This record gives sequence, C-alpha cells and structure tokens, in this order.
Amino acid sequence: MDNIKQTSLWRDTTIFPGYAPLKGDVQTDVAIIGGGLAGILTAHFLEQAGRQCIVLEADRIGSGQTGNTTAKITSQHGLIYRKLIGSVGKEGAWQYAAANQEAIERYRILVRKYGIDCEWSERNAYLYTTKDARLLRQECRAAESLGIPVELTDRTELPFSVEAALKFKKQASFHPLKFLRRMAEQVKVFEQTKVLRAEPQLLVTDRGNIRADQIVFAGHYPFVLRPGYYFLRMHQERSYVLGLTNVVPVSGMYLGVDSDALSFRQSGNVLLLGGGGHRTGDGERGNPYDYLYHKVEKYFPHARTAYQWSAQDCMPLDGIPYIGQFGKKTEGWFVATGFQKWGMTTSMVAAMVLTDLMCGRSNAYADVFSPQRFNVLASAKLFLEEGKYAVTSLAKEKFTFPKETLEDIRPGTGGVVEYEGQKAGVYKEENGEVYAVSIKCPHLGCQLAWNQSEKSWDCPCHGSRYDYRGRLLDGPAQTASVACGLKQGI
Repeated sequence: MDNIKQTSLWRDTTIFPGYAPLKGDVQTDVAIIGGGLAGILTAHFLEQAGRQCIVLEADRIGSGQTGNTTAKITSQHGLIYRKLIGSVGKEGAWQYAAANQEAIERYRILVRKYGIDCEWSERNAYLYTTKDARLLRQECRAAESLGIPVELTDRTELPFSVEAALKFKKQASFHPLKFLRRMAEQVKVFEQTKVLRAEPQLLVTDRGNIRADQIVFAGHYPFVLRPGYYFLRMHQERSYVLGLTNVVPVSGMYLGVDSDALSFRQSGNVLLLGGGGHRTGDGERGNPYDYLYHKVEKYFPHARTAYQWSAQDCMPLDGIPYIGQFGKKTEGWFVATGFQKWGMTTSMVAAMVLTDLMCGRSNAYADVFSPQRFNVLASAKLFLEEGKYAVTSLAKEKFTFPKETLEDIRPGTGGVVEYEGQKAGVYKEENGEVYAVSIKCPHLGCQLAWNQSEKSWDCPCHGSRYDYRGRLLDGPAQTASVACGLKQGI
C-alpha cells in the first residue's frame, strides 16, 4: 500500500505551467468560470469565433474532475438510448447521440490540427453483461435506430466470460491533462482566482471584478442557487479507480451494465479498473477500494497496484446534461453541468453547443440539452426521491443527536459526536490528535456524513465535500473551511 500513488495517472504524468491570478478589474466579451476541459474548450471555440474570453480557475487548471476521469471519449453512455427514446422521443435521442458522435470527431480534428501529443488512441467501447443479454439487445436496436455503429458479440478480452457485449465502433481514449495543457495555451487563463459572487455582466472575485457581456458557468457544479435551481435537479456520485500494472493489456474500453459491474480501460502499461460507485455521502456499502481489491485478487492475481484515486460526477434527474442558457431570464448567463460519468465527450458537446448559442447561431443539438426543459415523464419520480433525500438529511442535522462521544471514536476513524452539548464531526489520528468540523453543510444545511475510505466529510444532498481537517474538496459549497476549534484534551 505504501507504494501506491494516491493520485490519478494523469496528474502523476503531467506538469502544468503556472498561470498568474487576476490582478484588479478587467473587462472582456466572455468570462468562463472553470479551468477544466469544458471551460477551456468553450473558450477556444469562442476565441476562434472572434470573441475575447477569460477563464477563471479557483485552483489550478485541470485540478477538478478533468484530472480524475478514466478519459474515455465515447457515445457509449451506459444503457441510455432506449431510455432516451422513451423519455424525449426519437428526435431528442438522435440529438444526444449525434452530438456525442460529432464530439469524438471534433477531438480527432483538434489533436491533428495542433499535433497534440496526448496518447490519442482509436478504440472500440463495449457494454457487457455476465447475466442477461436482453437489455443489451434492446440497447443495440435503439442505438442502431439512431445511426450509431454498434455490434452485438459474446467475445471480449476480459478475464471472465460474458453473456453478451455491445460494441460501439470508432470511439477513442486519450491523456486528458496533456490535451488540456496544450489547449490552454490558446486562451487567457487566470488561476488562483475564486469567483465569490455573480451578477448580470459582472463577476466578483477575490482578486478583482470582471465585467463581461456573457458569463459561462463551467465549474462542474454551479454555485449560484437561483435562478436555475440546479441543486434540485441533480445529485453527485463518487466513483473509484485502481491503476494496475503487470496485467495482460486490453485494447477495448469496457463498462458493465450489471449492478456489480466494473470498468476497464488501458493506458500504456497501466490498466484502469473502476467500480464501487455510490451517491456522495452514502457510504453504507463499505469501502469501495476493498471491493476493487477483491476483484483484483480474483481476476488479476499477479497485478501490482500503482495508482488509486476517485472522481465525482453530477447526475441530472433525466440522464441528460444541462447545457445552454442558465435560466429563462438570464440571457447573458450560460451553463454546462450534469455531465454524469461522461465528462470528456460531454465537455466537447458543451463547447460546441454553447459557442453556437452565444454567437447567435442555431445548433442542431441544443434542444435536448436545454436547461429550460422539464420532462415530467423522465424526471418526476427522481425529483421526488431527491426531495425526500434532502428532507431526511436536513431533519437529521436539526433533530437527531449523536450517541457517541469523543472517547468512543477509535484512532484512524471519524464520526459524529456530542461535545459540550453540541454536535461535532471529529476525526481522530492514530497518535490521538483530533480534528473537528461543523457537520452542517454550508451550502444548504444538510448534515455531512463521514467517508471512512477517503477520510472526508461528504454532503449526501448536493455533494459538497471537506477533508478531515475541514478544508473544502468539492463544491457546490463556497465556504473554504468548516473546521472547529476542538482539540484533544480540551
């Protein structure tokens, strides 16, 4: 375990140049919040269209989910196309499929145009099942009806037999941070510049104010509550990856559709094995890394684990990202969020759609991704479930009291305790030192839950996360710390 790098393969093999923070007030055509792939690609395309752009990144570019992906560029997004045909119709499903197919080609064009050394690889992508082939047969017919080249097979490179696999042809993979680094050279970036407040044609940051005709929220999860109400329209999920060496490589990309399914994808001599995902803040099923290590022992007994990391994904109610105008009355604001587990392809889709909309051009795919949509058939049941989840967590924070005390917390673990008549979240190090946090999430007040596998405090409502010291890891919360003054022995 000591030799396993607790970071992604991409971060370990990329060095970014530093970009200066904003210094004082500036004015521009477009201000883009978020220095990940969606923000950088949108800025690039807008610059190509003659618009002056500024990208604002609170940390370093690529420091968010772009650096935690498994980096599959594919229109294969799980069992989605049959579902989409049923919920948004054949036309809406076609828009979704065609947009993602075009996104793959747009990546090819950029890699060739700029000669980007990003380990670009043409691959087939597979959905597989070890149980019942019926759903894959249905998905095959749906994908074919939308013009996606697919093929059913029962032969794969996986270390176990499958009942069936659905092959999506001419997909791709790459090194996302090497690609991002090259594309960022084309645009104006300010790092270490945190947006504190957004107003019409104005962003207030901790480094100065930016006046812009148009504003794009591309920072994974919009921090603005109203308009848009995105906190009511999606939740976040964690997913986990091991990077394995000393294994037989696979040429395709694989994703299981069964409940205990795994993801496989090769990068050089490292096999990326993913699985064990769950809703952020819900750790009821135990340590997901233990689950993955069990699979390694079963299928790759001679493997060595070189990397271990996790990612966080925004999951929209109806399974379709939100790309377009931020709210009905915010003509100058635009958003790209809810990418699910397909952030690489969807980042390109977002850049394509937003560039057209912001330049006053029509876009063949814009309707299906429009944030102004509300499909009752696709969303009503999940909307109610999300509401119940939030109500339960809010009630837990306000009306339940912990049974444990500080003395009950074992070294190396954390939990919610009673301390001097107050609730506190505490983590106790092996040497007995204690770190305490407020367990009331500053975003909307839900109760944070302890994540033992990652030693973090996670919000089950909207996915904000803090490390055991109380420092912000993931938004939408804007508060940098929830640390308390509790110390061991006080």
